[in-house]
Amino acid sequence: QVQLVESGGGLVQPGGSLRLSCLVSSSIFSIYTMGWYRQAPGKQRELVASITGGGSTNYVDSVRGRFTISRDNAKNTAYLQMNSLKPEDTAVYYCNAINVPLNWGQGTQVTVSS
Repeated sequence: QVQLVESGGGLVQPGGSLRLSCLVSSSIFSIYTMGWYRQAPGKQRELVASITGGGSTNYVDSVRGRFTISRDNAKNTAYLQMNSLKPEDTAVYYCNAINVPLNWGQGTQVTVSS
């Protein structure tokens, strides 16, 4: 069974940065279109960034220009570099494969607060 393990969250002040990692236990990671999602308290989970196996990226308007998604197929890992963080970015962040949905991991908490 494929596992997703997110890490890198934490407490950061507004304007700060964090880098999230998503390790995927799959031998076919390179064909996955990977997505980073987030779920804030009382809100639905939303897709904020995606990257295809070939490296094409897409972002939701609220994070474009501040977040960067990337991947290392040799390490079976997807990343989300988050800069200029805002309090409204506070959420639990999850990764998943968009084209081959997998069981959700535990997520990683990101809290942006002064």
